[in-house]
Amino acid sequence: MNEKRSRAELLDELRRVGREHSDATVLFHSALAGDLGLHPTDYKALGVLERLGPLSAGELGSQTGLAPASVTNLIDRLAARGFLRREPDPVDRRRVLLHADVARLTDNEFFASWQLAATRLWDRYSDAELAVILDFLADTAERLRGRTEALAASGLREATDEGRRTNAARRDE
Repeated sequence: MNEKRSRAELLDELRRVGREHSDATVLFHSALAGDLGLHPTDYKALGVLERLGPLSAGELGSQTGLAPASVTNLIDRLAARGFLRREPDPVDRRRVLLHADVARLTDNEFFASWQLAATRLWDRYSDAELAVILDFLADTAERLRGRTEALAASGLREATDEGRRTNAARRDE
């Protein structure tokens, strides 16, 4: 991969590899969820709770874009399977906070071997390169969350128009 490629070629390859990475990630997480007897949405909701910490049902709905009835069903499924527990909010006892119990997801040989493989991959990169990768992934995640919110709020056509306006504004910055 040391041959000199034009920016256009690099961007085309980045788009292709980005789609390949996205497909592999979705399929990987779907397989993990299936092996645990979970729907992929349930599995990813656990990831949101694990990453952000305890949330109310409404906050989980906001983070996932799921309708309130869907969130209620998701919570019931995860609680019944032992992946989630409900606890009173210590600040406002009228609220219930959802806590992910992810030990069953992470305390196994498969997950440990995946973590080791990821660590070995990261070892190939300098700290400066890791900072660029981190920036790219964080910015991509932020943009995807924004596009997901726009899509959920207004549908594909309006979300596409908003994306065009956002991209034009970023180019002007």
